[in-house]
Amino acid sequence: MNIKLNDNFNNIKETYLFSDIAKKVNAYKEANPEASVIRMGIGDVTLPLPKPCVDALISASNEMGIKETFRGYPPEYGYDFLRDAISGHYTKLGVDIASSEVFVSDGAKSDLGNLPDILGDNPIIIPDPVYPVYVDSNLMSGRKITLVSGNEANGFLPEPPKDYNGASAIIYICSPNNPTGAVYTAEGLKAWVDFALATGSLIIFDSAYEAFISEDLPHTIYEIEGAKSCAIEVSSFSKFAGFTGTRCGWTIVPEELESNGVKLSKFWARRQATKFNGVSYPVQRAAEASLSEEGLKALSSNIEYYKHNAMLMADLFRSKGIYFTGGKNSPYIWLKCPGNMGGWEFFDYMLTRFGIVGTPGEGFGEAGNGFFRLTAFNSLENTEEAIRRLGDL
Repeated sequence: MNIKLNDNFNNIKETYLFSDIAKKVNAYKEANPEASVIRMGIGDVTLPLPKPCVDALISASNEMGIKETFRGYPPEYGYDFLRDAISGHYTKLGVDIASSEVFVSDGAKSDLGNLPDILGDNPIIIPDPVYPVYVDSNLMSGRKITLVSGNEANGFLPEPPKDYNGASAIIYICSPNNPTGAVYTAEGLKAWVDFALATGSLIIFDSAYEAFISEDLPHTIYEIEGAKSCAIEVSSFSKFAGFTGTRCGWTIVPEELESNGVKLSKFWARRQATKFNGVSYPVQRAAEASLSEEGLKALSSNIEYYKHNAMLMADLFRSKGIYFTGGKNSPYIWLKCPGNMGGWEFFDYMLTRFGIVGTPGEGFGEAGNGFFRLTAFNSLENTEEAIRRLGDL
């Protein structure tokens, strides 16, 4: 063939980070078939869906088998009952979000990867280390990216660039952060909102882990004055409701959000109507149930379970004098590799010495060099066994 391809794909790594990890683990298992491996690398939940969500799934699925209650294509933006429930969720957080500003999707990762569709060739500002989809989706579109380093000095919570003289930019912020588990204070987020307003920039805010926040810290960027005029928020049922295998999330595009007189919600709605078929009715009913009083009560026990795992790991590394972030307001531990090891070197050491799989910091960007991510999304038994094995670390 002689068709033209999108050459920007040559600018991204040929394989996804977690595919590389899976290959290494599979090779180790083939060479050591009797080895007991504890996987603490991928941020995938392990507890089953709470009963209110399962009951809603079953009930809605039964409706699909009855002529009078059968439903065909779902609305591209989500059923009203779920958009209303998400709007109510923000009300509980002290923020006013209209149902019409809520766009239901099949997950935060999809929306984060698809938002560049509605944006032109703007400069991109991304804190490093970072969730790979922010970088890869923009490289696929040929965008120029500026990385703002997170490090020990700033607690992996970088501030806006000083003396910025560039054009209006697209800024990605994740809080609680994946991979570092660090969480912005209201003052820290206000600095980014003020920067965006002053430069005419747009913030894409990833709040997928907000349910894990324990301290008095912002759960949504819309708690910050002025954010509705400069920020899109993307969130998900995956982590707090266990929907990693069920798939449902949402994006908030406020009515106030305009660029040169054009509402961004108009473009996003058109993009979704063209390229997205919506989330199935049973899944949306399950998502609605997760936000009910009964659902939130059931979900809270799952969240506390994972947070307890994180606390146990944090106590271990604290006792060993190993620097880390996360572990309190996040399901992740981001630790400094002992002995000045690189992340991939420490990965091999952890796998072959302890039978534990984590994620090398380099997989999240250059600023992750020499760091390592462990996840609390595991059973208590596996977490305790991992801690026992790491006693000799």
